[in-house]
Amino acid sequence: MENLEELLSQVHTIAVLGASPRPHKPAFFVPDYLHRAGYRVLPVNPVYLGQQLWDTPVVGRLSQVPEAIDLVNVFRRSELLMGHLDDILAARPKVVWLQSGIQDEGFAARLEAAGIVVVQNRCLMVEHRRRL
Repeated sequence: MENLEELLSQVHTIAVLGASPRPHKPAFFVPDYLHRAGYRVLPVNPVYLGQQLWDTPVVGRLSQVPEAIDLVNVFRRSELLMGHLDDILAARPKVVWLQSGIQDEGFAARLEAAGIVVVQNRCLMVEHRRRL
C-alpha cells in the first residue's frame, strides 16, 4: 500500500458505495465529513436512487457516476463485496477503500491485479483526520 498521506493528497472525487441519508450511520457521517473537508462526494445506493446527498443525486451503480472517480469508499458487508467487483472494475477508480470491519483478501487481490490500490478495514474519516 502506498503512503496514505500521499494517496489522500491525490484524491478529489470520492464515490460512496452504500451511502446513506441517515445521520447516525457511518455511511452518512463519514462521507459528510469528507464533503465538508472539500472532497467531491458522489453517493451510490439503489435504495435511495434519485435522492440528493452532498449536493448530488444518488445513483444506483458506480457505472452510473457521470465523472471520473478517484476513490470508492465502500460501506458494504465483506460477504457482499464480490457482487460489486465488476461494477468497481468498470468504474476504474485509483483507490478502493474498505471501511472499518470490511475486508476480503480475494476481492482486494482482484482489484490490485487490475492496478487499483486497496485499503482494507480502516476508517477514511479517521485516517484523514490523522493527516491534518
